[in-house]
Amino acid sequence: MKIKQRIKEIKPIKLYLKGKHLEKNPTYIAGKTYLEDRYINLGLTKGEDELKKIPTRTQILNYLLQQLDRECNYLEIGVRFPEDNYNHIEAKNKFSVDPGIENAENPVDFKMTSDVFFDSIANGNILQKDIKFDVIFIDGLHLAHQVDKDIRNSLEYIKDDGFIVMHDCNPPTEWHARETFAFSLSPANVSWNGTTWKAFYKWRCKKEVFSCCIDSDWGVGIISKTQDLGKNTMASNPFFEFHEFNANRKDALNLISFNDLKQLLKK
Repeated sequence: MKIKQRIKEIKPIKLYLKGKHLEKNPTYIAGKTYLEDRYINLGLTKGEDELKKIPTRTQILNYLLQQLDRECNYLEIGVRFPEDNYNHIEAKNKFSVDPGIENAENPVDFKMTSDVFFDSIANGNILQKDIKFDVIFIDGLHLAHQVDKDIRNSLEYIKDDGFIVMHDCNPPTEWHARETFAFSLSPANVSWNGTTWKAFYKWRCKKEVFSCCIDSDWGVGIISKTQDLGKNTMASNPFFEFHEFNANRKDALNLISFNDLKQLLKK
């Protein structure tokens, strides 16, 4: 027994055994089973079903810009790699904001946080104080407190008939909706939506805006001051519990298809 115990204390073996216990952990098994049912049995790797869904956020953004039928001002908060989305946006005037934490080259217009960016506009240090955007895309720090601030600031600078759009509003599991990206040893692996859904849900509860979420590309949330995208939710979740959100996901997000969105904008 002493020899076995000593062997177990050898660092590589100890770490292996710590990881091995996950195979019997009911929470891990439940999450892994969920994801295998959702992804692997469909012949897809984990997370690929969201990547396979169409339209992409880029296509949704370009569709909204086209509906406005004018020379538009487009703002993107949280660019990271421009080739992923920003470079493909079709707008007359495009503006990009990113502090450059995830991309050292950071080829954007304003190398700063979104908070500093909006403060700089208000103080007259950049652009014009009275500038208004037609579409603002929020894809920066994926934590509820920051997304909420980005929404509030965006409402100050969006045109009355414009759209505020955000990514990652529809996390498929609680592991995808974890607060910290670094905690990737879960069934979600490196897929991460953060807590963006909480900020979007908070605004879904407000009567002064209209909102919906397109069921594609991890959930593309849209908010408008005047375009009737859907009434506020009645799904009660005062403490932003994920299991409550999951039980009422469709109403909490006003989860709709891209075709549904097209019909709404035709009215």
